[in-house]
Amino acid sequence: MRAHDIMTASVVTATPNMTIHDAATLLVENHIGSMPVVGENGQVVGIVGERDLLHRVENGTCHRKRQWWLELLLSSPRAQAARYLKEHGRVVGDVMCEEVISISGDMPLQQIVDLMERRRLDSVPVLKGGKLIGNVSRSNLIRALARVAPIEESASRDDASLRDAIVLAMHGRSWGVPKHGVRVEDGVAHLWGVIESVEEKQAIRIAAESVPGVKRVEYHLEFPNVIPAL
Repeated sequence: MRAHDIMTASVVTATPNMTIHDAATLLVENHIGSMPVVGENGQVVGIVGERDLLHRVENGTCHRKRQWWLELLLSSPRAQAARYLKEHGRVVGDVMCEEVISISGDMPLQQIVDLMERRRLDSVPVLKGGKLIGNVSRSNLIRALARVAPIEESASRDDASLRDAIVLAMHGRSWGVPKHGVRVEDGVAHLWGVIESVEEKQAIRIAAESVPGVKRVEYHLEFPNVIPAL
């Protein structure tokens, strides 16, 4: 799937001259964390969201004022001015993030997820020719997952093919169990090996359980013996 398959086409947007109060109201009423800011020419000029409205003078959530000498030491005049804008700006154009990270409609979901994780984005606008055509949010990605039909268990497979499939599922994984540590009897996978964490055990379990035809997973995994220092 790609962005155009899951995006929300009807996007809630703000304008640079919209008041902070109206922007906050839009976010609340539409249950969204952020929205694109669209200029008069239809171009996306920024993003405004909850993070931009957290510290405000109206409700007393401004950053706590530090002593003047500490303020000079820890932040530049530019940083201080930017913070003042976030806290006292009257319109969206004063507080919005002007760095617009956007995607195209044909971007694959894997690339979208990687981008959103790397840049810590709640949502990302979808542009075509510089114009807004949609928006992909984390909830869009979750809805896409919910629409995917679960993998149905295939017809019964012999133990040897199940063993090969389990080994393949863990191939190249640093935590994977080697081939000699996998045995399948009557569809039940038996796994031997040395692990260093509970997370490794869980990953091994999921890899084995994800193979269609595996009835159950039996562990024979051990943590390394620790020899106490003398």
